[in-house]
Amino acid sequence: MADPTRKLVVRSYAPRRRALLLGAAVCLGVVGAYGAFELGRALAGYDVIEATRAAWAASRRIRALERENAKQRAELAAADVARRVDREGEAQLEHNLADLQGQIARLNQSLAFYRGLVQPDSIVKAKVQQMQIVPLPAPRRFRLKFMLMQVGSPTRAVAGRIALSLLGRRGAEESRLSLAQVSRTPRASLRYSFRDFQNFDVTVRLPPGFAPERIGVVLRDGAGREYRQAFLWRTRGMSAEADGAPHGAINGGGLDVQAKAP
Repeated sequence: MADPTRKLVVRSYAPRRRALLLGAAVCLGVVGAYGAFELGRALAGYDVIEATRAAWAASRRIRALERENAKQRAELAAADVARRVDREGEAQLEHNLADLQGQIARLNQSLAFYRGLVQPDSIVKAKVQQMQIVPLPAPRRFRLKFMLMQVGSPTRAVAGRIALSLLGRRGAEESRLSLAQVSRTPRASLRYSFRDFQNFDVTVRLPPGFAPERIGVVLRDGAGREYRQAFLWRTRGMSAEADGAPHGAINGGGLDVQAKAP
């Protein structure tokens, strides 16, 4: 009879050790593969340390550019606010300047009115007291609306002729245009006859290239006496009167206003 103990095989089983050995083998395989990869890059001329330094420098450069971008955005916002403040200030200054010009024009009209009240008897007994320049929709067309008044105490009607001329520039040259040159009126003067006042409304058309600066006025009565005035060309409000010169030429920016009798 055979001995049953001779067929018994004793085998040891250690699952933890087997798992450790398997993990170590995998790690060694991964390390070996990475080592082979790095060896291949090194043989190709790739430097890991230099690449790391370059990436770090690029990261610092990006952060510096982001800070500079934020700074420039803040400066741009401040500049935009300052520009809006400047525009508002300029608009306010223009508004104040327009108001001051209107006040000056009204004061000049008052001055001209009272100066006309004390006008000597030896000159013409009429004077332009108001001059308004009204732009029309058509290009370079304007209406000259003015009022002729008798100065002093009107005792009788006055009559005569009033000649208008436009003083300005064509380019760098001074120029003077008569009423006949800028309107449909065939003559350079208009007839007036009134006791207290008389209104006039004349439409003019400026030729191309002509920049008006003043309106020259020459009043002649029946005795041949003259009185001359000049008004600044202003299309906003009333035109202010320049210094008049009875019995003499009006120098409007170097131009001698002369009006021949019709």
